[in-house]
Amino acid sequence: MVREMPKVFEFPPLPTEIVFGFGTLSRLGEKVRELGGSRALVISDRGVAQAGLLAAALDVAQKAGIDVCSFEDVPQDSSTTTVASALELLERERCDVVVGIGGGSVLDTAKAVALNKTNPGPLTQYAGLGKVKKPPLPVIAIPTTAGTGSEVSYWSVLTDDETGLKFSVGGRLVFPAVAICDPELTMTLPPMLTASTGMDALTHAIESYVNNATQPISQALSLRAVELIGAYLRSAATNGRDQEARYGMLLGSTLAGIAMNPTRLGIAHALAMPLGSWDLKIPHGMANAILLPHVMEFNLPGNVRAYAEIARALGENVAGLSDRDAAQLAVDSVRRLKDDVGITFGLGRFGLTQSHIPRVVEEAMKSGNIAVNPRLVRPADLEEICLRSL
Repeated sequence: MVREMPKVFEFPPLPTEIVFGFGTLSRLGEKVRELGGSRALVISDRGVAQAGLLAAALDVAQKAGIDVCSFEDVPQDSSTTTVASALELLERERCDVVVGIGGGSVLDTAKAVALNKTNPGPLTQYAGLGKVKKPPLPVIAIPTTAGTGSEVSYWSVLTDDETGLKFSVGGRLVFPAVAICDPELTMTLPPMLTASTGMDALTHAIESYVNNATQPISQALSLRAVELIGAYLRSAATNGRDQEARYGMLLGSTLAGIAMNPTRLGIAHALAMPLGSWDLKIPHGMANAILLPHVMEFNLPGNVRAYAEIARALGENVAGLSDRDAAQLAVDSVRRLKDDVGITFGLGRFGLTQSHIPRVVEEAMKSGNIAVNPRLVRPADLEEICLRSL
């Protein structure tokens, strides 16, 4: 049974219209027109283009009478240089709506291009929360992975090409205008990418649920996301044509993406940012997937009750157990889930060595996610988590 402490909280307005369900990509042209657009820049990446999803989006828009041009050079980790190139195309083609179709890097690029059009200058000057002052061009976000929640988040995460470090631009003006969440677009996602992005979504849900900034509305969204991901990630990763699993995973990811807006996250995400920086460039979902059980083990004493509730949401039988024992089941359950979807290796597989760890920890300690973590964390604690994750 959930027990609540009286708490004053705020939940930000969600200005993003969510269109959810199989076949909803067909409404892209309609949504561009509703936003007052007539010429759209469609941003994507090579993988999405090769899967035929970019062509499908362009076809839908063109049949609705929308002029389109496309930019498909978004890398695994988008950067300030990528945004500048896409913005140059947008301005040359005089586009008035930005569409992103892809994973988190693509959607974050679309949001950054739209805001940089109306808020000129280096994107790094907008790093942090609430520094974007002028409304951006309208953005339609179309996720092709069930993981980042970027289609409903007010953050855009990019790499600064001058420093090699990741940074985040956030605020209510960064929200997309529309999110078209069509599970059909995730059906051909490869098993390992399904697994890592799904674990990223689970990390969003769990860190949002247990941290010190959690609040009732976010908790409701996060806990439902945990239930959905716990129920469907195995099937989505091992039987990608399972429509119910793909629907459940995309819904779980979207709910977790909404939940984390007012709460931020925790030390898994604090570490994942520098782990994806410099020459390491460890994929964000993989970093979170590998870190999550170790982070939960460390954080468990900080919010035992919440972790016990996560165990229930993951389908664990906690009848007759103390909250402490039930909480440990949550850690064990997440570890099994990670292994079952094929993530049985550590961060060392991606090139992380002990020599990298001090620099990673130094950057992680600067994250706003440290302040909301449910347990006080010191650099030595982060070092130990990284060592255990090797």
